[in-house]
Amino acid sequence: MDPKILDNGGQISAEMILLIGAILVIVIIAGGYILDISGSIAGNITSVVDTARDNTINRM
Repeated sequence: MDPKILDNGGQISAEMILLIGAILVIVIIAGGYILDISGSIAGNITSVVDTARDNTINRM
C-alpha cells in the first residue's frame, strides 16, 4: 500500500473528529443560551399569572 493513501485517510479522520467536536461545542453553547432564555420566559409568564391572580382575588 502507498503510505500517502494511508496518511490522507488519517488526515481526513482527524479533520472529521475536529469538525464534529466543534459542532458539538457550538450545540452545547447554543443549548445553554436557549435554556437561559426559556427560563427567563417561564419566569415572566409566572410573574404575569401571579399578578393576574392577585388582581382577580382583590376584585372579589
